Amino acid sequence: MIAVARISVSPVKGFRLHHPERVELGPDGVAGNRRFFVVDADGQRLRSSATPWLSLLEAEYDQANETLRIAFPDGTEIEGSVLADGEQVYSTVGSIDLRGRIVDGAWAEPLSQLAGRPARLARANEDRMSANAPVTLVSDGSLARFAAEAGVESADSRRFRMLFELSGCRAHEEDSWNGERVRIGDAVVRVGRAVGRCAVTTRDPDTGERDLDSLGVLARYRGRRDDGGVVFGVYAEVEEPGTVRVGDAVAPA
Repeated sequence: MIAVARISVSPVKGFRLHHPERVELGPDGVAGNRRFFVVDADGQRLRSSATPWLSLLEAEYDQANETLRIAFPDGTEIEGSVLADGEQVYSTVGSIDLRGRIVDGAWAEPLSQLAGRPARLARANEDRMSANAPVTLVSDGSLARFAAEAGVESADSRRFRMLFELSGCRAHEEDSWNGERVRIGDAVVRVGRAVGRCAVTTRDPDTGERDLDSLGVLARYRGRRDDGGVVFGVYAEVEEPGTVRVGDAVAPA
């Protein structure tokens, strides 16, 4: 049986992942997932592929009270309101354009210290804006094949920052679901194109240090797209919202 093995979310793009036992999957994905992002003085997003320290930070978002707590590597924890009323920003960095507002707060100074330049927290205008698709899927079979090709014992799924990790699959079985409706727990998604990967996958999820040429590995055994990119895992759109739990079955809808 194919099932949900792990769920991974984070309220701030690039920050350390949380692994809840259940989530509510809405039309735009999991509410609050990647709702916030860090920008420079010009309002351009600091990409995790080029900003290793982002993965060292952890955040907890209280949607009911609209507060965010950020834990920094030195043990400092800062909590404050995230009702964004600062200047508008428009980031064109990476594969998605992000529009949002600066969230003023005491976290600006320690973020800037880590960055070595001005850095601020921003809130995306909508949850949907912060990702190419509301759902991403990767299977244990694909992770095992990747690990074998990379010559490592196992591949940590956190490296790829996918919403759902699935168990019980053949290598890259999820790629064959393109265009199909798939039930995940109480929700139904329609699987789409493969996910183009970036350099964040080359970094250790705990330290942020580059430790594996994942892009080279993928290019070697999977080939490259016409634009030179490499893919791993798939996107999906939500057609029927619902609860998804670790252990839930995954099957054609």
